Amino acid sequence: MKDISAKDLKAIKVFQDVPEDQLQWMIDQSSHYELQEGEYMSKPGDPLTGTHVIIRGKIELYRIQNNTKLSIAEFHTGYVTGMLPFSRGKIGVAFGQCTELTQLMTFPKEKMRDLIISHYELTQALVIVMTSRVREFTELEQQNEKMMALGKLSAGLAHELNNPAAAIVRGSDSLKKHLLMQPEDFKKLISIHLSPEEIDLINNKMASILSNTDRPVLTMMKRSEREDEILDWLDDHNVNGCDDIADNLVEFGVTEDDLEDLKTKINKNDFSPILLWINNSLTTERMVADIQEASKRIADLVGSVKTFTHMDRGGEKEVIDIHNGIRNTLTMLNYKLKKGNIKVKEEFDLSLPHIKAMVGELNQVWTNLIDNAIDALENQPSPELTIGTYLDRDFVKVSICDNGPGIPEAIRSKIFDPFFTTKAIGKGTGLGLDVVMRIVKQHNGSVSLHTEPGKTEFLVCFPING
Repeated sequence: MKDISAKDLKAIKVFQDVPEDQLQWMIDQSSHYELQEGEYMSKPGDPLTGTHVIIRGKIELYRIQNNTKLSIAEFHTGYVTGMLPFSRGKIGVAFGQCTELTQLMTFPKEKMRDLIISHYELTQALVIVMTSRVREFTELEQQNEKMMALGKLSAGLAHELNNPAAAIVRGSDSLKKHLLMQPEDFKKLISIHLSPEEIDLINNKMASILSNTDRPVLTMMKRSEREDEILDWLDDHNVNGCDDIADNLVEFGVTEDDLEDLKTKINKNDFSPILLWINNSLTTERMVADIQEASKRIADLVGSVKTFTHMDRGGEKEVIDIHNGIRNTLTMLNYKLKKGNIKVKEEFDLSLPHIKAMVGELNQVWTNLIDNAIDALENQPSPELTIGTYLDRDFVKVSICDNGPGIPEAIRSKIFDPFFTTKAIGKGTGLGLDVVMRIVKQHNGSVSLHTEPGKTEFLVCFPING
């Protein structure tokens, strides 16, 4: 192992303006050692022992996130890491693993006070390292937080889009098969002879059935009873050859009285093929309606994404209805709400005045708070999320409340601190609530926490003309 001199340290950019006597003091107070390839300089949770200077070699800094290795940085010869003057860090937050034979010099934390009191230039150099490191690490973690949030939303969006997309594929396939099966019924239909009055009657009846939107919502039992009644009527009048006719007629609100009325106005021998044609038309209508509903669901999701990301506008403040962003966020997180079987209660005051805000930024606030509430409700009996809005003089307040276990008193004062998280390793970076606080302050607002077992409420307050 090579001996270190003050001139060797002075050749490192960090120490180039530090007097040699101070560098020599640091060398004399430090421990000098080598780590083999694969050995660790630090691990998450290990106490920081001091300031590390890499004399030669390479160290990879990484974290484990979702059982995947996430590389953060690579430290080369001349890099300074570990505990630094005035740093509040006490434990490691990542793995530091040597990728080749590495020589290190570690200045012990027990000597940090002596350093600060007696060696100004050396302290100044190390403080500059700390401020640069904090800035770089914060930018990296904020980017990581955004990518994690994007990953969650992307997974949920893919899941939400998959269902209606699959429904469209199934519906179109069923519709195609249904249309191919109709020729036999069509032959029966064209073999009959209808008067112009009968044709008008059938067309009007069909239009009346399709335009009827005031259909009663039936329970499963009541629906089954109605279908049995229709089947009995069809049997009594020798109408057969279609298994789903009763289901269709009940779905569109057709009653026995309607059938009787139609039967009295149509030739007895023509009634059966006409009714089968009506049934085929109703089946086609149901399939098209299912495809339309699935298509609308996709269009609504795409619209929610566009509004949520605010992709078609700039970052300037504008006057908005705060409820739109909250509802779009609930749409984006709907998959997690359904997965957790979480009941959502909306207690919105829709008469609230609009506020001046940056929509894209505000949606990050709702995403972080609602996502945290969902995580807090994991494995809770009867999970419930309540979101309320109300006016308080010149302020609009938004309450996001869950009936989870609450936040322990010991950590309540820390939850808004950067990088503080109660989630398991890999599930969070600890920047969610820090982002919330930063954005709300940017809007001249405030965030407060009220928590106890069975109730945790985050209250966000915005000035109307903020």
